[in-house]
Amino acid sequence: MAKQSFDAVLLAGGKSTRMGTDKAGVLIQGQPLWRRQLATLRALGPDEIFISGRDSGPYAGEGLEILKDLSVERGPLSGLESALVRTKKPYLVVLAIDLPDIRADFLARLLELAILRGRSVAPQSGEYFEPLAAVYSGAISGLVIESIDSGDYSLQNFIRRAVEADLVLPYPLSSEEQSLFRNVNAPDDLF
Repeated sequence: MAKQSFDAVLLAGGKSTRMGTDKAGVLIQGQPLWRRQLATLRALGPDEIFISGRDSGPYAGEGLEILKDLSVERGPLSGLESALVRTKKPYLVVLAIDLPDIRADFLARLLELAILRGRSVAPQSGEYFEPLAAVYSGAISGLVIESIDSGDYSLQNFIRRAVEADLVLPYPLSSEEQSLFRNVNAPDDLF
């Protein structure tokens, strides 16, 4: 694959209500989740990595640009909006803080497909999309803003509209790949 410029963003701005503590600092195999996720993104070789989250998060001293949500209290869609506005690259790899099993080689496959097809790529399992480990092209920015302005912050609805508008290519997950999407939202999810 020819080298294509891209940036990456770690979405770490959630409230972590069910976890009871900031998920970014939770240990997975002895390593804080934020470090684990940044290592995954760094392995891809992006031009820049941003963190969408609180200035006071455990990653604050890492030397990466921390993006504030342009639209406050709109969930992960507002983190995506801020990162798409900030990046100057044609592609943005997105990874949520609470998906610790996502691997760099999986994200690289999505990125390669996005570059090959010239559009965003979102994993899909049945009728459900996994928009928080995906690749977005700048062409989707308008639909992000439109979704926020309409008051519909559902990522599932957003991705469905993007697929209908031919802005997102669904990537059907194999059964092996589905296992990468373990979500860590509560202490019981750590085991």
